Amino acid sequence: MVSDRTIGIILMVVSAIVILAYFWLLFIPPSIHIPLLNVTITEFIIRLTVMIGVLGVFGILAWIGYTLATTPPPKPIEEIEKEIEEELKKLETETKKEGEAQTK
Repeated sequence: MVSDRTIGIILMVVSAIVILAYFWLLFIPPSIHIPLLNVTITEFIIRLTVMIGVLGVFGILAWIGYTLATTPPPKPIEEIEKEIEEELKKLETETKKEGEAQTK
């Protein structure tokens, strides 16, 4: 199995490569024109970065909305208090029965 240290080193190396490639494509780009989108590589990188950011933010907002919509509301405090009182009464009756059984 791969150790945490190895995974950490791989993540650092890959991150450094991505950072350098991003810097190179953004500030020292090759003269590549993407005909399908009619943009240069620098414009494409900027658009891609903005799109990833927008997808990330609104993806998280959608997940929060889904969670809020599908999670049932909590019980009212009065109902919880009633349940606790019932459980306490049950425990009291059980302890009384056990106490009576031990004295006999």
